[in-house]
Amino acid sequence: MRKPILTIFYPFNPWHSNKNRIQTIICSFIKYAPDNFEVRLVGIGKETSLTGVWQDTEFAGRSLKFMSLITLGSDEVLDTNSLATKYTAGLIGRNLASDFMHFHRLEPSLSAYRWLGHKTLFIHDDIQSEINPEHSKNTILWQTFPDAYFDLEKSIIDQFDRTYICYKRVLSFYQERYSQIANRFTHLQNAVDTEIFQGINSSQKTAKRQELVKNLNLSPETKFILFTDSIHRLEDLLLLIHSCATLTETSYHLLILGKEKLDPVIQAEINYLELSSRITLLGEVEQQKLAELYHASNVFVLINVNENLPVAVLEALSCGTPIVTTNCGETPKILSRDSGIVCQHRTPEAIGAALEQVLQDSDDYPPDSCISIVQPYAASNVVQKVYEEMWQDWVQRQDEGIGNYRYSA
Repeated sequence: MRKPILTIFYPFNPWHSNKNRIQTIICSFIKYAPDNFEVRLVGIGKETSLTGVWQDTEFAGRSLKFMSLITLGSDEVLDTNSLATKYTAGLIGRNLASDFMHFHRLEPSLSAYRWLGHKTLFIHDDIQSEINPEHSKNTILWQTFPDAYFDLEKSIIDQFDRTYICYKRVLSFYQERYSQIANRFTHLQNAVDTEIFQGINSSQKTAKRQELVKNLNLSPETKFILFTDSIHRLEDLLLLIHSCATLTETSYHLLILGKEKLDPVIQAEINYLELSSRITLLGEVEQQKLAELYHASNVFVLINVNENLPVAVLEALSCGTPIVTTNCGETPKILSRDSGIVCQHRTPEAIGAALEQVLQDSDDYPPDSCISIVQPYAASNVVQKVYEEMWQDWVQRQDEGIGNYRYSA
């Protein structure tokens, strides 16, 4: 029996050091693919890359056939919607069908509607919130035209043999909306690559913290609060700034990931509260550097109204860093008393008190307690379950004598 072929469709370059949440999940599907599958990726390349040609490459020690569908110059930056449109256009007139196909955006599947093979769609966003401007400042194309999105989705959703929903609360929405194919929708929990984000001993954590202290020219007694701005609203960061202003702990320093420049409203508030010397913007960082920041930090704070379990939470816990979060979403459901604090009230006083408790009583939140929580969310385990389902489907199709299509080499 030949190896089944999985082709993944998403406009990104897997060798780019900075990866967003979707790209990280895709990389896990490549990295942890079992040997009985051949994996291909249709992505984007550098301006010097060949396009429309399969290349034998390697990613994370795994053989990978890669096709650059479009190329971008070193200084060329496209917004998400423009990139998706250009990528989808690049698929027109091609047939890159394979035994299994993974689509991580809806639009590219338009060009694949008549392709033969087992198709899977991954819905990574809380689409109900995304299309509501009152609930999200992350403007997407469909936020302006929500009816158009759902009309498009309805017209092509039946081509997918399986749809993975990455937001648990959205699963019931889709099962009710498409009740005739409700059994095709499955929740896919977020995952963390525990080979990159792993615990280290206390002496190593101290060394990482002192290294960061030295690099930022801070006091040796500095304690770090880590926050990622990429998944938050303006109001969330304002709440965190006001929470920090309540701290009596004088040695703290707030690290903000994902931003190189703050909104003028935020900056004005920081200046008013005289907190500028206590905050450092780190911008986007590659994964290995991110793991080091988790190791150096005393606490990771999550204060948004996210209904999902953010990857950043799993990464922090996997590195042995406790969490302070508000009582919202999936994060409070997995935390134990010795891995973090759930604030029952979303106020500066409540969040500030929780941060203060973790900073002052760090021994009450041992790294091992944080790390143990994450094991069920290890990317290798999550991905393996999907591949097992694919393999069972493949074997059944072979036994039934169906699905032996002729694909492009």
